[in-house]
Amino acid sequence: MPELPEVETTCRGLKPHVVNRQIAAVRIRERRLRWPVPRQLGRMIRGTHIRNIDRRAKYLLLRTDVGTLILHLGMSGSLRVVAADYPAGKYDHFELVFTDGNCLRLRDPRRFGCVLWTTNDPARHPLLSTLGPEPLSNALSGEYLYARSQGRRISVKSFIMNSAIVAGIGNIYANEALFAAGIHPQRQAGRISQQRYTCLADSIKHTLQNAIQAGGTTLRDFSREDGNPGYFQQQLRVYGREGASCPCCQAPIRRLMVAQRSSYFCHRCQR
Repeated sequence: MPELPEVETTCRGLKPHVVNRQIAAVRIRERRLRWPVPRQLGRMIRGTHIRNIDRRAKYLLLRTDVGTLILHLGMSGSLRVVAADYPAGKYDHFELVFTDGNCLRLRDPRRFGCVLWTTNDPARHPLLSTLGPEPLSNALSGEYLYARSQGRRISVKSFIMNSAIVAGIGNIYANEALFAAGIHPQRQAGRISQQRYTCLADSIKHTLQNAIQAGGTTLRDFSREDGNPGYFQQQLRVYGREGASCPCCQAPIRRLMVAQRSSYFCHRCQR
């Protein structure tokens, strides 16, 4: 699944191609995504301009003159800017056609993505209203994590992957951030000191920023808006490296399941 750095990379890559573009038409080839694409979407936004594109957690927000499109890439979705007359593929389910002759095209083989619409403040949308702070914002701090963790017996990995606690931290980067902070993924969230949470908050930000700068992580499905793959995968220190040597102490990386997700860690470096 594209994670926050991949979505941020997509957002930054699309911005010069879509902002201030006028929508000439909407093509919906398959409405049955995770939630149905609104039938009247074309009528509602035809002729309007996209004024900005930004991100909230793993959602892309395309802000138009009359409302906001909320897009999620699901498990394997991607967005491309191509010529409007470029032949659509089997999994190209949705596109915005611009008056400049290009279009923004959503490809989603598994159909777990979404294209939704709101005329209200998108922050109040049910999908966004319960999200925690952005992990790259000043709101994420050791003090905040420590306060939210009190009395919680769940694993720290499950804790930071809870979108109501922190918005948008997925499995790959949870593994990497916990390794960088030296915290075992199974440690109880409520039994970690504020000092260690400060280290974890810094590690989350550093890990995500490095991934964004590298263009995201290519595992199976993700590639950037320009069609090129991300390269952060080359920098992964523990994720997907079971049996390989720890880059710090040379002990073999281990794998276990935490909340039904693969967790990779070093038993020596993470406590």
